[in-house]
Amino acid sequence: MEKTAGKKILIVEDSKTMSVVLKEVLESEGYTVSLAGDGVTGIALARREMPDLLLLDLLLPKLNGYEVCNTLKRDNSTRHIQVLVISTMSSPESMEKAKLCGAKNFMKKPYNLEDLLREIKKLLPR
Repeated sequence: MEKTAGKKILIVEDSKTMSVVLKEVLESEGYTVSLAGDGVTGIALARREMPDLLLLDLLLPKLNGYEVCNTLKRDNSTRHIQVLVISTMSSPESMEKAKLCGAKNFMKKPYNLEDLLREIKKLLPR
C-alpha cells in the first residue's frame, strides 16, 4: 500500500450509504476520514479537524455545498483546504459556480471510483 502520510479527508455528503462506502475505500488507501451529513456540520468539522481535502456534495441539508465552500474559503484558518465537489448537479453553470467559490475540481455523480482516487492523489501529493 502506498503511504498517504496520514492525509485527512472530510466527506460532506448527505447520503449515508455513499459516505460510509467511500470512507472505507479511502481508509483502506491510508487516509484518515471524517464524515459530515450536512453543511453546518461540515463547516464545524473542517474548522476542528483541518482536513487536507474536502469532498463536497452540493445538495446538502442546512447549507448547500456552495455556501460551505464560500464560508471555508473566506476563513483564513480554512482557506488552504482543497475542495473537490462531487455532485449530480453537473451543468456547466454548477461547475462554474463551484470553481468560483474555490473548488479545485468537479466530479459528476455517479463517479468511477478509480477516477476519484486518481483525482484525490492529484490534489494530495505525497
